[in-house]
Amino acid sequence: MDVGQVQQRRLSDGIVEQIETMVLEGTLTAGERLPAERVLAERFGVSRPSLREAIQKLVARGLLVSRQGGGNYVSQTLGSTFSDPLLHLLENNPSAQRDLLEFRHTLEGSCAFYAAQRATSIDRVRLTAAFDALQECYSRAGKATRAEEGAADANFHLAIAEASHNAVLLHTIRGLFDLLRRNVVTNIGGMYAQRDETRDMLIAQHRALYEAIMQGHAEQARTLSNQHIDYVQEVLSDVQQQAQRVARAQRRSTHGG
Repeated sequence: MDVGQVQQRRLSDGIVEQIETMVLEGTLTAGERLPAERVLAERFGVSRPSLREAIQKLVARGLLVSRQGGGNYVSQTLGSTFSDPLLHLLENNPSAQRDLLEFRHTLEGSCAFYAAQRATSIDRVRLTAAFDALQECYSRAGKATRAEEGAADANFHLAIAEASHNAVLLHTIRGLFDLLRRNVVTNIGGMYAQRDETRDMLIAQHRALYEAIMQGHAEQARTLSNQHIDYVQEVLSDVQQQAQRVARAQRRSTHGG
């Protein structure tokens, strides 16, 4: 029987694998600075030359960026699902806003489903912290800024994505985080003005979703997530129709004058 010579695995390859796993699972995030080489070498239990070799491989693959005298960072581009110009178009086009809500309907429902099934005790602590921060914003009705509420809302949904333990869902949500946050900020202003009960509805919807995930009720969590987005779509449709009526009335008034 002919056999090939067994190749000894390089230490650097093992380090590369571990760092790649940390990026994939979301432990290391886009733009994050890695600990100093000395610290990393101690954590991995390897020599600094082996660590440097691994870092060079990851830089070559585009996962890390090395800055002269400034350390090593996870590539910022890993967190960019869309380019900045495209983000601007998506933010300011009414049809694209509808498309984003439809996309959120599918994406966040799946995140909620898997989070209810897979959340660990650590995930539940993080989710509870995000939920409490959102509730704190709601409790400061009229005092919390739209930006604060938008960030808290987006962070809550990001915590759900992290608890889903699905790398594709997590990185998609992270890549869309800024767009999601700004979408919430844009939505809530019009929604609060359109319907008096909106804040109470959002509070109740987020609480029900949080509790379903914490209790491990996967199908219920997906349904509640979908109902939340359905409600947002419904109110925003009312907002757009009202804006169209006002614009129509103004045109008639100007023409009549």
